[in-house]
Amino acid sequence: MLFRADGPRNKHHLDLPSIVLTTHRKESPQSSVSVPKIRSRHTMVSLRIFSCTPAMAATAYLLVFLRVGSAFPVIKRSHHQLIQKNNKLSTSPLFSSVSAQDLLYQDQQDAMLRRALREQELLSQNNKMKELLAPKLKAKPPKSGTGFGNAASNKAYDPAVQMATEQAKVVRKEGVIRIDSAISDETADNLRGHILEQQQIAAIETDRDVSSSRMYYGVENRRKSRCDLQLSLLRGGFSAYLDNEIDFELSYKKPFTVADALQEMLGKDGSLRHLYENLVTPNGELYELAAVITDPGSNRQMVHPDLPYNSKAPLYVIFLALQDVTENMGPTSFLLRTHTSKANVVFNSGDADEKEQLLLKSDCRLSTLKKGDAVLFDARLLHCGNANDEATRVLFNFSFRNPEVKGSLGYKGSIRPGYEGAMTLGDMTNALNAYHVGGDENPFANYVA
Repeated sequence: MLFRADGPRNKHHLDLPSIVLTTHRKESPQSSVSVPKIRSRHTMVSLRIFSCTPAMAATAYLLVFLRVGSAFPVIKRSHHQLIQKNNKLSTSPLFSSVSAQDLLYQDQQDAMLRRALREQELLSQNNKMKELLAPKLKAKPPKSGTGFGNAASNKAYDPAVQMATEQAKVVRKEGVIRIDSAISDETADNLRGHILEQQQIAAIETDRDVSSSRMYYGVENRRKSRCDLQLSLLRGGFSAYLDNEIDFELSYKKPFTVADALQEMLGKDGSLRHLYENLVTPNGELYELAAVITDPGSNRQMVHPDLPYNSKAPLYVIFLALQDVTENMGPTSFLLRTHTSKANVVFNSGDADEKEQLLLKSDCRLSTLKKGDAVLFDARLLHCGNANDEATRVLFNFSFRNPEVKGSLGYKGSIRPGYEGAMTLGDMTNALNAYHVGGDENPFANYVA
């Protein structure tokens, strides 16, 4: 039997080592490389390990025991006791593939952390990282003698629309913009409490049925002390679902904190509505709807864009702070003006020296935020989350994609399956208008996920 465990390529395109494991009958022995043969009365096993860390070597042995464990009862117990002690894995009397996967996953995370720390060293060599500040912009007044046209032209001279035009220029040039006080402190507090409650419900449900994980968690559900929690647009959130059926009567009694926050940002007079309409038009598809939660102990990320490069900006992302985010709580670092074709070529060239020079010369800004502040960024921009050493950090996260960019974006957003491809920015603002003005208590009920 031949088993090959190729090192996975994650979304950061980090190549990991490969393991080749062979088992064969005693009557046809083959020589092993680097590690000794394991013999039994019936089976001989050899391992060929290339560029392999100790953790991955241990994983290979585990996989051998899965295949021929009955031949090695004593060795299996000793390895189990050792790994249980050192890695705090499952207490099951037999090894499982989950234990092997956990070792491979941990080895991958360790490699990513080493690279992230090297990048942190490069980014901090020139000078202390600057804070990302909201630009001082002014809406340009209409030209003299204009402004008496039709409704569409009058809207063009709306100060909020003009301000959004100036903000969009910053996003296109720098790749990111900070918007202070995108929502009120009260709404931020309510939404944070709601999200942490939703996280508890998700933990209970996935402990009960691990296959339901996809309904609750996005791309970060396995990282240490970090998760992307996919949010529901129903009043009451996950608690509106009972026995896989939606209890709308019960949900009406729950506060609607997600809609309240979206109303302040994307509703009729929302702080981000005109900016998003400028960037993606009302036809932009809702691509992500989640909360990014990091706890103390969360490691620094590697520098990365969220998706493969495209000549047109495919996606614009919001991170909204639901509490003050200090330097020790893992704020996101953004490398200004790295959403360009030139930066992408260097970053993905495979030339380590060129890539390090790019990081050394970059204009890196730290998004320490006040409660209710937001950052909007082009998903092509290089960025990374920093290590959280202080307190739980909750960010409200959503994005809209550019309708001019067709096909797959090469990146799976964190959004409940039923919302994928189901709602545009225009649909969102219409539903929020029905909620805020028309009194609709559950305006997203048609988008059940």
